[in-house]
Amino acid sequence: MKEQRRGRKIALSTEERDEFLRSQRTCRVATVSADGRPHNSALWFVWDGTALWLNTIVKSQRWADLQFEPRVAVIVDDGVEFLDLRGVELLGRVEQVGTVPRGSEPDPAVEVPERLFGEKYAGGTFVADGRHAWVRLVPDKIVSWDFTKINVG
Repeated sequence: MKEQRRGRKIALSTEERDEFLRSQRTCRVATVSADGRPHNSALWFVWDGTALWLNTIVKSQRWADLQFEPRVAVIVDDGVEFLDLRGVELLGRVEQVGTVPRGSEPDPAVEVPERLFGEKYAGGTFVADGRHAWVRLVPDKIVSWDFTKINVG
């Protein structure tokens, strides 16, 4: 994975980044359609410490875009005031994992993200609905920022 070259003074440490990605609920996934148009959509996600997992509807513009071009940029951010802003950008290619759409039969390939997703969003239990599929992003590059680290004094 490429190292962050700029803004290292305000970058999140690995531990801060992992905690941030585990605690935030919504990301924005930027894709490109077959005709070159950008598409950005909000989505729930889980972070397993190495990969970002997205459970996406297979009859969506996002899914169609990912079938055409698997490269994505994903932003997870937080904050209201300028000096409170924090965030992480993850860049790379997604890969589909498991069946499409995800059925109810057990699948060891998606056991971890489904457990994490259930714990984070669904009171402990993930239930496949037959409309979604899993994609995994193992980032080529991660950029982060924490404006609370800016020295304004």
